[in-house]
Amino acid sequence: MSFKASVLTLFPEMFPGPLGISLAGRALEAGRFALEARQIREHGIGTHRMVDDTPAGGGPGMVMRADVMAAAIDAAAPDGDPRPRLLMSPRGRPLTQRMVKDWAQGPGLVIVCGRFEGIDERVIEARGLEEVSIGDFVLSGGEIAALALLDAVVRLLPGVMGKAESASEESFENGLLEYPQYTRPQEFEGREIPEVLTSGHHGKVAEWRRAEALRLTRERRPDLLERPAQPVTK
Repeated sequence: MSFKASVLTLFPEMFPGPLGISLAGRALEAGRFALEARQIREHGIGTHRMVDDTPAGGGPGMVMRADVMAAAIDAAAPDGDPRPRLLMSPRGRPLTQRMVKDWAQGPGLVIVCGRFEGIDERVIEARGLEEVSIGDFVLSGGEIAALALLDAVVRLLPGVMGKAESASEESFENGLLEYPQYTRPQEFEGREIPEVLTSGHHGKVAEWRRAEALRLTRERRPDLLERPAQPVTK
């Protein structure tokens, strides 16, 4: 096992959550990756372990303190820890499959889950946190986003998926959305499986799937067709 994820959170009981069942759960049990959820409040201030304070300049809500967050990060990832440090944030760089694949080839991740109005900007700068977003919406905290990110990474770790080729034709792998899938029965409520898929002609099946992937991408995510090809990361 070489991939280790450390999640900094005020709610460690949310982990492993979905990562403890199904594909990720089997990988966790088999030791293909390690996951620790670290309580930020252990580094809080005073007898009540305070982790937040009022925002400078006024305004609603509370902001997580830089000194508390720095202590939590330093405890999880001391100097020399090679793992990328991420902050789940709606203002972050949009998560992509390319990013997921790169992280799956690395030693692991340190993921900070903010709460309230966010965390002090100074600790983001001082500890080199990369802000990552899973979409243009706001959650109550970073934990659900961290779970989604880790699920995407873990399934690409060596030995986790049953067939190595099972990920190669998924959405975003070739800059396209995935083609439609079918299985038995042959007819369902008047709808038939496309004839080409039962023809046994592998070349025609491949052509059909490519054409369908292009059609769906044009209809639903035309922005993907406008993006330049991404270099393959070794």
